[in-house]
Amino acid sequence: MPNRRLVLVSLLAACAGVSSKEASAPYPTSVAASPQAIAGEPVSAEDYKDYGKNPWIAAAKDHLSTFAADVDTASYTIARRKLQGGELPPAASVRVEEWVNYFKYGFPAAPAETSPFAVVMDAAVHPFEPGRYVLRVGVATREKTPGEREPSSLVFLVDVSGSMSSNDKLPLAKQALHILTQNLTDKDSVAIVTYAGDSRLVLPMTSVDRRGVIDQAIDSLNTGGGTAMASGVDLAYEQAVKTVAPGRIARVIVCTDGDANIGSHTHEEMLKLIETRAKAGVTLSTIGFGMGNYKDQLMEQLADKGNGNNYYIDSLEAAKRVFAEQLTSTLEVAAKDTKLQVDFDPSVVSRYRLIGYENRDLKDSDFRKDEVGAGQVGWGHQVTALYEVELARQGAPLGSVRIRHKAPDADRATEAAFAMPQPPAADFAHASQDLKFAFAVAAFADVMRGGAPWPLEDIRALADANATNNDRRELVALIDLAMKLRGKAATVAQ
Repeated sequence: MPNRRLVLVSLLAACAGVSSKEASAPYPTSVAASPQAIAGEPVSAEDYKDYGKNPWIAAAKDHLSTFAADVDTASYTIARRKLQGGELPPAASVRVEEWVNYFKYGFPAAPAETSPFAVVMDAAVHPFEPGRYVLRVGVATREKTPGEREPSSLVFLVDVSGSMSSNDKLPLAKQALHILTQNLTDKDSVAIVTYAGDSRLVLPMTSVDRRGVIDQAIDSLNTGGGTAMASGVDLAYEQAVKTVAPGRIARVIVCTDGDANIGSHTHEEMLKLIETRAKAGVTLSTIGFGMGNYKDQLMEQLADKGNGNNYYIDSLEAAKRVFAEQLTSTLEVAAKDTKLQVDFDPSVVSRYRLIGYENRDLKDSDFRKDEVGAGQVGWGHQVTALYEVELARQGAPLGSVRIRHKAPDADRATEAAFAMPQPPAADFAHASQDLKFAFAVAAFADVMRGGAPWPLEDIRALADANATNNDRRELVALIDLAMKLRGKAATVAQ
């Protein structure tokens, strides 16, 4: 009998189509990760998908750059886990936008009367490439206080198969769920479903005012058996769909290493089920744990179809970030099917390259097609994109950005346009601190995936000069680790 896990990976590779422009990079392929830091390490059973790199595009031929909003951060956390564990992240695991959007940046207040989004567009001379410029396009929603958040009905769908037995998997997942429960309020409720050889309802929907009961149910979880994810998804949705109501969040939260077969469903049936339930009001987010057999591609695709977010948790601190500090943005959608379209002025811009968002690319013609889905943005989320740009003339703004989205309970989208207020800064030293740091993050990620030739020493200096908080200082430390590991790999190669 064929290995059902390998069958799932193959199906994902074949069926995870990505829309792209006519002038796009070559069609991506699915690849298994292998350690890159030191020769002689064992081959990993992890799975990542290489989406290629965005090409340079002549603005005179195509002045529109269209992509779906992405607020996932799993790629950055995976890279941190790899680097701190003594190896470089697999190139295919690096999604630049998820690195950039891990960090917070400053935004003005949103013009609430016309759009939930605040917008930043700024540019400056490229720090590493003479004759080029760097453009930042950022959008953000306001943060809600815990008291403003809508009540939620959450189903924890927990993988308790044998592959989840190590300390960085189920034990860490249980700690994360305790943190989430502690930060919910009495207006919320929780159910717990597990899956291994079969699926089981461990806890029916229970009000959070009975935290002790919920905590006991979490503590009771133990590993054992195979992994039939599809039956667990069915049972989780069965619990969640009962709670769908106006003004209430209904969400399934999957905790797994992604190393799963799909049970009785085909790949297409499972994704269709998740997509259908999302349209009916039950969203799905994926929370990844562990390494060695991690299936990143599956986790990302499930969250995408479920209109949720994809996170990776490598530590207790990461769990606190997702389930405590960012709880409202993790749970509550501010804008669904959010699309961004940057309109470059061809008289000013000769060509441009979007750094990242390869698997979020949309056809320009789909921007105003409301039936074409896109990204979900929570309250307090930020979406930042970086471009490299070459100019036809200087001294003028580069263009504008349009944002199209649907309200959480709407089927028809609204659109808002924002013009770039100023021309690019003539000196990178005069760029905003956020632009400098965001580009340092994007540059580091682009180098790690093999997309740019810039020296890590220069990127480190740029990041260090603009590291204003602990998260930013952590990035500097990760660049240091990458430099050491690349040096070690070069020594081994000699």
